[in-house]
Amino acid sequence: ITINGQRRILLSGSIHYPRSTPEMWPDLIAKARDSGLDVIQTYVFWNGHEPSPGKYYFEGRYDLVKFIKLVQQAGLYVHLRIGPYVCAEWNFGGFPVWLKYVPGMEFRADNEPFKENMARFTWKIVDMMKTEKLFQWQGGPIILAQVIVAVIFIKYCISIILVNVIST
Repeated sequence: ITINGQRRILLSGSIHYPRSTPEMWPDLIAKARDSGLDVIQTYVFWNGHEPSPGKYYFEGRYDLVKFIKLVQQAGLYVHLRIGPYVCAEWNFGGFPVWLKYVPGMEFRADNEPFKENMARFTWKIVDMMKTEKLFQWQGGPIILAQVIVAVIFIKYCISIILVNVIST
């Protein structure tokens, strides 16, 4: 990866901020740095941040901004995995439970209710990071921000299979 015009090979490790308390974060981050890591990768846990539709929570162990600023203070970068799906042995894949009651909802699918809710939450996080100036181009530690696009990949795989089945 190139950061500030310099090519870098980075070592990354995960710290999932809601799995520990804010008081534990500085020590966990310092241990990661001291073990040679350059990047802390973390998911954004949608179900913890939006427990009911439009009601956001970013306090205590869900204080994402505080966590990212602590990573920055330790001199490390952040790979922010916004989701929406969390592959981290987390209840309901990190989806808020209320999402299953949205009319027409199909999880991790190319349908409007899912895309609308996912986009709203994703932009909430992106806008928050921009406001706090946490992206690398703003002087912050976030060098990578990732939205999982497994649905598109699955569609691609299916299209490959169908082409191969049809052409044989």
